[in-house]
Amino acid sequence: MIETFQANCLATLIGSLPLSDHGKASDLIMEYTPEIPFWAQLPVHKKEGMMVQFTPGLPGFYSDDGDGFVNTDSDSYHHELLEFFEDYMAVIEGNIELDTSRFALKEDDARGFFMFWNRLQTLATPPIAVKGQLTGPFTFGTGIVDQNKRPIFYDPQLRDTEVKLLAMKARWQAHRLSRLKRPVLIFFDEPALAGVGSSEFTSISNKDIRQCFEEVCEAVHLEGGLAGVHICANTDWSLVLESSVDIVSFDAYAYFDRFILYPAQIKKFLESGKILAWGIVPTLKVQQLEKETVSSLLSLWDQQVNQLESLGIDVQQLTAQSLITPSCGTGSLSIDLAKKVLKLTRDISQEIRERHIMGGIEHGA
Repeated sequence: MIETFQANCLATLIGSLPLSDHGKASDLIMEYTPEIPFWAQLPVHKKEGMMVQFTPGLPGFYSDDGDGFVNTDSDSYHHELLEFFEDYMAVIEGNIELDTSRFALKEDDARGFFMFWNRLQTLATPPIAVKGQLTGPFTFGTGIVDQNKRPIFYDPQLRDTEVKLLAMKARWQAHRLSRLKRPVLIFFDEPALAGVGSSEFTSISNKDIRQCFEEVCEAVHLEGGLAGVHICANTDWSLVLESSVDIVSFDAYAYFDRFILYPAQIKKFLESGKILAWGIVPTLKVQQLEKETVSSLLSLWDQQVNQLESLGIDVQQLTAQSLITPSCGTGSLSIDLAKKVLKLTRDISQEIRERHIMGGIEHGA
């Protein structure tokens, strides 16, 4: 599918919105990013927290209205684990439909997805592409703990389980959204990758992390989708640039100076036809967002593009293989500031496209 999708500096959004009504959230998304809409996560609802939203189906997971944990000491844990892998193999072997499996998102836990799906059926003009998302395997595995408060990523069996759970939930999203006959982008949100190399994660190898990415990306690819990784901070960028990920989504506003420290990997990534999603609109610090304008952010983007051009990267290729996004989700902002983020993202995308893209293509091509 990557051969048929042209990013062309189109706008899309990241994850969350600061609303409680999924219908209103869907309206905003369609208003500001109709070319690549996505389903919104609304963290005001407890079930839509970054970790808990994707825990249904995880063996041994218990929640008492808090964050929850995996209890491997429970009498039922090993039975639940066996059932999980039986269900997984049944889907892989084609004996159970993915839509009816434990890996399908449910309306109680992901109302945003189903509101989005229903809304897509009513559009007079189909989008250019559609976007889904879920928590990435490293962030999920280091954020969910067992009964001893130990992150499940450190247990090889629990890690294998959570990676397969997320891979199949991503595959389900790609499978469902592919019915629209439009390119499907599935982003894995990985804020915890900012901690790679720190004392907190010294016992976790890059090889372990890469293996997780390979598995979840393969699941998306099996359904013809493109797999993206979104990181709203700094990390070891070689981890994702050298992986099977098709789209790397980064905070260009705050961390471009760190990102560009990997010139060989960036160049190879782009030469393979893959896509950069530029988080050029700040969302993490209110004072930054309040002072920025379309003009100031376009100037920043131009400076960054010039730096990449100086490394021997062709500007035409770069713009063709770029998306324009906020630096992160807007779930923690006021609604007025969130709308500013959406408007800035849309307007910057339009300005860049008019300057670099629109002379050669028709809208929707």
